[in-house]
Amino acid sequence: MPIPDFIRDLRATAGSQLLWMPGVSAIVLDDEDRVLLGRRADTGGWSIIGGIPEPGEQPAAAIVREVFEETAVRCVPQKVLLVEALKQITYPNGDVCQFMDICFLCRAVGGEARVNDDESLEVGWFEVDALPEMEDFAVTRIKQAAAGGPTWFEGIGES
Repeated sequence: MPIPDFIRDLRATAGSQLLWMPGVSAIVLDDEDRVLLGRRADTGGWSIIGGIPEPGEQPAAAIVREVFEETAVRCVPQKVLLVEALKQITYPNGDVCQFMDICFLCRAVGGEARVNDDESLEVGWFEVDALPEMEDFAVTRIKQAAAGGPTWFEGIGES
């Protein structure tokens, strides 16, 4: 996954120490309520679409941009689905990050799903009851979208 220029600049002075970072992700549904997934180039695993907002970029605008950049699908955010501080990650190069993920429920409004950048190996629509194997991160968000409840916040009540 490409490192945004602003993170490269931060790393030039911060080194590998922990960076607290914003992140956005999306459960994108089509008219048949199928979920848009991408098979990641860095891990080879299937996941929901996500990324890092640019400095000053609003989270909803960032996820619309990320979905289009990665999949060529145009989407409209409908609601904030989930807000969660993720576990700390140490990358192979020693860089340490922790993300605050804002996950949006989005509706596809145009475009044809395809690999649109170098971050994905494949892109496709999946029935909620026929998902490929994925990390808990993605499955939790898909289940939350399917449940149709209010915005979910980690650490406050039951999910």
